[in-house]
Amino acid sequence: MASINPYIHFDGNAEEAFVFYKSIFGGDFAMLMRFKDVPANPDFPIDDADGNRIMHIALPIGKSDILMASDIHPGLGPLNHRENRSKISISAETLEEAEKLFKGLSEAGEVEVPFAESFWGSHFGMFRDKYGIEWMIDYDPKYRGEG
Repeated sequence: MASINPYIHFDGNAEEAFVFYKSIFGGDFAMLMRFKDVPANPDFPIDDADGNRIMHIALPIGKSDILMASDIHPGLGPLNHRENRSKISISAETLEEAEKLFKGLSEAGEVEVPFAESFWGSHFGMFRDKYGIEWMIDYDPKYRGEG
């Protein structure tokens, strides 16, 4: 079966954000490439100031998921923060895991919905992290991370 892996764009702080995410989720980066690693191309010039921006970074999470990102290259247009209304949803396997993820990822961010038991039977919360990425954390004892 196909898998769905979120891909996030940042404006120069992808590496900082992913070091933070790695501190929460654990694991190692499966890939980290910078724009300066791209072979020279006259149609896509990369100046020294943009060379250290992240072209692609990947962090495996759990058994089969990968969180991926890049910094927006200024030559490809500006990052539009108003369009970032997508959320990354995480279904935790245990209540303790959900609480840890919510607390860690929301640190220094803005909580929209505090993590608590919901009227539909799961424990749920939503927030925007300190990098502007929006998350939903859910633990439903009926599914235990499988839905």
